[in-house]
Amino acid sequence: MCVAFPGKVIEIDGEYGKVDFGNGTIRDNILLSLVDAKIGDYVLVHAGYAIQIVDEVEARKSIEIWNEMTNQLPEEKKKQDFNEIVGGES
Repeated sequence: MCVAFPGKVIEIDGEYGKVDFGNGTIRDNILLSLVDAKIGDYVLVHAGYAIQIVDEVEARKSIEIWNEMTNQLPEEKKKQDFNEIVGGES
């Protein structure tokens, strides 16, 4: 099973982009070439790859569900789980 996390594309440089996942979490070098994403689009990211474009409402619902599922976890565990899904820190 593949788990992906939604984020908003805020910069594009060639095939790569900078994606804002909210709460001050921004990742550089997300590969965007698998989807036709533009600045302002929300994308699902797995292991450093944008794998699908999603609308903002669905992205926000997914983020809300993630927050509900992880609200009892220690911050370090939340960060570790998020990094495993998205593809590490930049």
